[in-house]
Amino acid sequence: MTTTIEITDLTKRYGQHAVLDGLNLSIEGGVFALLGPNGAGKTTLVSILTTLLRPDSGTARILGHDTTRDASTVRRLIGATGQYASVDEALSGRENLVMIGRLLGLPARRARARADELLEAFDLAAPANRAVSGYSGGMRRRIDLAASLMCPPAVLFLDEPTTGLDPTSRLRLWDDVAALARAGSCVFLTTQLLDEAEALADRVAILQGGAIVADGSPAELKRLVGAETAVLLDAEGAVRRSLELDGTARGLERALQRLTEAERGLRVELRTPTLDDAFIALTRTAEEARS
Repeated sequence: MTTTIEITDLTKRYGQHAVLDGLNLSIEGGVFALLGPNGAGKTTLVSILTTLLRPDSGTARILGHDTTRDASTVRRLIGATGQYASVDEALSGRENLVMIGRLLGLPARRARARADELLEAFDLAAPANRAVSGYSGGMRRRIDLAASLMCPPAVLFLDEPTTGLDPTSRLRLWDDVAALARAGSCVFLTTQLLDEAEALADRVAILQGGAIVADGSPAELKRLVGAETAVLLDAEGAVRRSLELDGTARGLERALQRLTEAERGLRVELRTPTLDDAFIALTRTAEEARS
């Protein structure tokens, strides 16, 4: 698979503080989620990748194009949606999309046709002619995402895309993001919501102290911090015993054979570490290694 984003020895300092410290990362496609505590450098990295900020040293490339030397080319390849809607609230949803399409160089007829396609795809056809100022939070996020797709990007950067959304709007936006990835766009997602990363991402990396401290699929990261366990509960829901498993049917069989006759009548729950567990454990370990 072609490398979509290639980051090599990337460094960015603010005074004496290295926000990014020789960062190396290669992303091929699908949905990539970047996690990290506040101040870890996520926004700085996205700003460099979207050509808004120059690194002090090292390189970042989008489909082989350097974000510093080939910034104009990179801008034509990417789309970006920040934490807050950036469309014009005085214009209607349709007017916003057509305007952005024209600014991106689409002929008027093609801009109108593309706007209609996106309004339909994002379930915004009904309110398309209403001013965006009257849209709900979820509708604003969807029109903002649609705006970034007027010319479908090779790479779409989403910075906390579901901030402030109600659960229904959030799930709808998740479906939209997954559909973009299936259509061929590489989606670079930053989020503070671990369940969002687990639901959407093919691959997750944790950024801390200017470096990647863990990288892999959500399942791989969870396996780093613990095994699946079978928890035996009594009638009141109290834990009577926990049995560590190895993820195989044979391992489960061996665990069950160790039960007493009384324990065989207890209720069983299978529990696995969550991505939240993995994030907390991995960032704590990285912090302890630095101190």
